[in-house]
Amino acid sequence: MSDTSLSALAAQLAGKQVSSRELAQTYLDRIAALNPSLNAFITVDADKTLAEAAAADALIAAGKNGPLTGVPIAHKDIFCTDGWLTTCGSKMLHNFVAPYDAHVIQRFKAAGMPSLGKTNMDEFAMGSSNETSYFGAVKNPWDPARVPGGSSGGAAACVAARMAPAATGTDTGGSIRQPAAFTGITGLKPTYGLVSRYGMIAFASSLDQAGPMAPSAEDCALLLNVMTGFDPNDSTSLDREKEDYTRDLDQPLAGLRVGLPKEFFAEGLNHDVATAVDAAIAELKRLGATTVGISLANSKLAIPVYYVLAPAEASSNLSRFDGVRYGYRAPDYASLDDMYCKTRAQGFGAEVKRRILIGAYVLSHVRGLRRHPRPHRPRHRIQAGREIRRSGRDVPERSLHHPRQPRRPARHEPAVRLRQSGTADRPAARRQLFFRGEDAQRRPPVPARHRLAHACANSFVKPLTTETQRHREPLCFSLCLCASVVKGP
Repeated sequence: MSDTSLSALAAQLAGKQVSSRELAQTYLDRIAALNPSLNAFITVDADKTLAEAAAADALIAAGKNGPLTGVPIAHKDIFCTDGWLTTCGSKMLHNFVAPYDAHVIQRFKAAGMPSLGKTNMDEFAMGSSNETSYFGAVKNPWDPARVPGGSSGGAAACVAARMAPAATGTDTGGSIRQPAAFTGITGLKPTYGLVSRYGMIAFASSLDQAGPMAPSAEDCALLLNVMTGFDPNDSTSLDREKEDYTRDLDQPLAGLRVGLPKEFFAEGLNHDVATAVDAAIAELKRLGATTVGISLANSKLAIPVYYVLAPAEASSNLSRFDGVRYGYRAPDYASLDDMYCKTRAQGFGAEVKRRILIGAYVLSHVRGLRRHPRPHRPRHRIQAGREIRRSGRDVPERSLHHPRQPRRPARHEPAVRLRQSGTADRPAARRQLFFRGEDAQRRPPVPARHRLAHACANSFVKPLTTETQRHREPLCFSLCLCASVVKGP
């Protein structure tokens, strides 16, 4: 039964061949036997699990069951779950019992899927080996001497060891996909905004996304049908028509083109990994798909951009953990400031502290204006290049790059100077005026947050020459994070 797919388990439950309570008890027994050695779960509450399973059985008996009603699932310990300990793998939240359900948890409860427990993870999702958890490292069920990947390592390990038929995870920079690869299961990071982040403890808000982890693509599609949906509590949630992600699973692969980025097959690729990838490519070709070589020239920028943006957002998001309202508080302190310092020093692990320090440096008042907007330039170059390669258009490489910010006039230049970026026939409406001298002195001082926004916007100016007008790509940029760290005029 532990090797059965989600669709098969749902069919057995609907046919009354097994009850949800019996199924949940089977997995609870397996957790009790294997978790002491693998450490995949932080919290297991058999009474709550069996009560939810009994409620699912009642729905099935009344004929009100859905596609996955009664199938149990494990949740990464980053999702707030009403009445359950929600630790995020940190000492800072080791005693925090969530008072509400995350949107993802609400969706699974509405589908009638009992929770088997909360899985282990890297502290605040910061790590790629599941060794930074306050509750200890997770072991890979295929070889306990190896890591399961992270930060969703507990979810991946529990699915691979068949302690749960499926699990939820979160992915910021690979935290679903990498552990899924390390443990031989399937993991998916959905399109940003497809799954609500409400109630999911934040690491890097512009990158975090919840997703499914299960033995097969079909199982992940079934889970994604449950997880997705518009949520008014999440301002980044996509409001679009509901999809059925299982609709094309039985379609032949004839006509499907699979891109193979040459940068991913460069020097340094592990031989075993290359062999496995080559075998997968050969299988895709056998099933009718064709492959095409492509180039993602800006992919080399992904890691440096990630390690500026993610710590910057983490530094801001984790400032709420101060020991005042909830979570860990230092036992001995002399003042409020002393309590803040000792609580955060004792409550956060080494990796989290490192990333907070990096983020604080990036967001500092002195360097924020010069350094923070820069990572967004290659970030958008990466996005623009990916979209262009996906569309198959032939676009000059220079059109993927943003020009240098036009020079501002020096102080000794005329009081009013008309500057025009681009060609001489550019419309007057796009010209920019710069004021110097007495006129500038009479104007009220501009707050620093506005100067920062202006600089960020100017860094994205693209001259509309005849050539670039044909290949112009839409750009978006959020000034909220930048502006929020600059205080005062």
